[in-house]
Amino acid sequence: MTDRKAQLAANLAQVEERIASACVAAGRGREEVTLIVVTKTYPASDVRMLHELGVRHVAENRDQDAAPKATACADLSLTWHFVGQLQTNKVRSVTSYADVVQSVDRIKLVTALSAAAVRAERELGCLIQVALDAESGERGERGGVAPDGIEELAAAVDAAEGLRLEGLMTVAPLAGPFAGRQRAAFDRLVEFATRLRAGHPAATMVSAGMSADLEDAVAAGATHVRVGTAVLGVRPGLG
Repeated sequence: MTDRKAQLAANLAQVEERIASACVAAGRGREEVTLIVVTKTYPASDVRMLHELGVRHVAENRDQDAAPKATACADLSLTWHFVGQLQTNKVRSVTSYADVVQSVDRIKLVTALSAAAVRAERELGCLIQVALDAESGERGERGGVAPDGIEELAAAVDAAEGLRLEGLMTVAPLAGPFAGRQRAAFDRLVEFATRLRAGHPAATMVSAGMSADLEDAVAAGATHVRVGTAVLGVRPGLG
């Protein structure tokens, strides 16, 4: 085993232990939480090693990095999640490799994703990104729709050809009433997700939590956690 692979294996084992412990503390089964490894800024070679170590879900947030990486790893059985703010001019490219777009936050993006999915003859999973720091009608600092816009967007995704409504996602806000209160933020997201499922029973995904706060997300009821640094190490600077 190479030094890098050994490092990744050790980091994965630590993250797995954290998730398992958080599940026990929350009275949840380990199988209820899916680990998504955020591989942004890291090379395709790391993705290959992660796959060899059992990882099946990976995430990217920049199309210019993700597209060539996904192509280089096209032979692997991976589910690719796109988690960054997405401009409509990147939609066709993202639709060619992503299985799930977790950052749907406006009607214009729904329309573009639907057209691209139909053109590519693919079905794309979509999560509504919720901005807990956004006022009504606004988007959050890190993307996302204000909570009162969830249902309109969900209905649009549900009605759109080529798209499948999977659930909700959030990033712990840096400002507003939930700043520094990750558990409260994730609890609120789960409340919204429960309401969403009343009208959209198949929308069961709740994506929340990252390296620093995955325990809070598991305790709140997240089904997917997005972990980068704790698995891959401190990210190299982006030039």
